[in-house]
Amino acid sequence: MRRSDFLKNSGLLLSGTLLSSNLSAESTSDLPEPMKSSPFKLDYAPHQGMFAASAGKNFLDEIQYMYDLGFRSIEDNGMTGRPVEEQKKVGELLAKLGMRMGVFVVPKGGNGQNTLAANKQEHIDIFLKGCRESVEVAKRVNAKWVTVVPGDYQRELPLGVQTANVIEALKKGTEIFEPHGITMVLEPLSDTPNLFLRYTDQTYEICKAVDSPSCKILYDAYHQQKNEGNLINLMNQCWSEIAYIQVGDNPGRREPYTGEINYRNVFKWLYNKGYKGIIGMEHGMSKSGKEGEDILVAAYREADKF
Repeated sequence: MRRSDFLKNSGLLLSGTLLSSNLSAESTSDLPEPMKSSPFKLDYAPHQGMFAASAGKNFLDEIQYMYDLGFRSIEDNGMTGRPVEEQKKVGELLAKLGMRMGVFVVPKGGNGQNTLAANKQEHIDIFLKGCRESVEVAKRVNAKWVTVVPGDYQRELPLGVQTANVIEALKKGTEIFEPHGITMVLEPLSDTPNLFLRYTDQTYEICKAVDSPSCKILYDAYHQQKNEGNLINLMNQCWSEIAYIQVGDNPGRREPYTGEINYRNVFKWLYNKGYKGIIGMEHGMSKSGKEGEDILVAAYREADKF
């Protein structure tokens, strides 16, 4: 192919990508009014700030606005950092609206300063303290899932030893969560190669070894598109241990139709698989303000149209 033709075709592809979001917005504006606020086929969960331009900065007002748009769940990674009274109000509003609370992050659930792979007692103690705190928060907001990231890779230790260390620490966590029906969902990430947990099959192996209903996989399609690809096939192979889904398009970590992932096919597969859980909208937005909010909703209406 001549270079001029290649550049021309590349420009057409780029235009088509940008146009897809605009077409999604137009298709949503053409929907009958009841369909604009009707529940989606799958349970997508926004987080605070996604609709601040329309609903304002009050979290409770934004939750109500999300419900009016057709969403039936929310996420809030930082829920443990909110005042107790606010947590209670969030829980009461969700119960009133019949909405579900998605994941929040266990305090010090595992990060660069607190890695479970190192088998250091001080790290394990911090992790278990966070688990106990999470139980109390979960009661206030009626949460069933909490996110855990086991922390950094320890290069001075063999991989098998690190894996065994993580498994033993997580078993202690399940002893706290199991009596309350709470599931910690382990999230493999792509943020840095220094992280211990990065791949779906790796997380699957750990969950099988922990062998508890309170230790499952949080499958974030954005991170796994970066780390390994082959999304549907790997989800299918590890399905028995996946309890929670998050999404974001790649590259850019924004709403569907801004990157390379065919989310309509992914969502259709999840629906046909019988998935009844939450799909967390763990991403940013391609545009700010009311226009960005409209495009966000339109993208999910379009991807949900299978």
